Amino acid sequence: MDKTPHDLAQMRRQYELAELDETHVAADPLHQFQRWFDEAVRAKALEPNAMTLATVSAEGRPSTRVVLLKGLDERGLVWYTNYESRKGAELAVNPHAALQFFWPELERVVRVEGVVSKLADAESDEYYRTRPLGSRIGAWASPQSQVIPSRAALEATWAAEQARQGDDPVRPPQWGGYRLQPLYWEFWQGRASRLHDRLVFQRTEEGAVWQLSRLAP
Repeated sequence: MDKTPHDLAQMRRQYELAELDETHVAADPLHQFQRWFDEAVRAKALEPNAMTLATVSAEGRPSTRVVLLKGLDERGLVWYTNYESRKGAELAVNPHAALQFFWPELERVVRVEGVVSKLADAESDEYYRTRPLGSRIGAWASPQSQVIPSRAALEATWAAEQARQGDDPVRPPQWGGYRLQPLYWEFWQGRASRLHDRLVFQRTEEGAVWQLSRLAP
């Protein structure tokens, strides 16, 4: 096998910035996430709201992509996309999904698993109106995840939609928001010697209380 330009086996770093223990974690995982997210913003993490979304097809094939967190409250985590994209098609047949945030500046990962549902039209409309005009036109122009003939064809479609939609386009029906309602949170803090801290919140059988536990790294 040809060697890579770098020795992958020797690429590693020590994690020594912080620790995470049960006595300092918030009792509610949403509050813990908000605490860590605020710290990622203050640390000037590159796009701290970027998250990997994992979905699974009807055939059991997983796929991932990066989306942006655009809303967060006790109901769940929100992002927006094209409902006719690959992720939209997979969520339509299997609403179970996972999200992951990686903030290397703080040596932290957050994983979230849960059930996804579409937002109400009014909520998607409200967010759509806040987007830059070019992005609003792009939602009309891009048949996301479909094969297109060329970049030039995409740009021509965008220009045609710009002329058709004008300066105040309405939200296209195939575009809108999703919300993941968490059933599982994992907070990972890098530690020395790969003895990382992993604290997990899971719903109890009654569903009203979060149960905290520690996982081996």
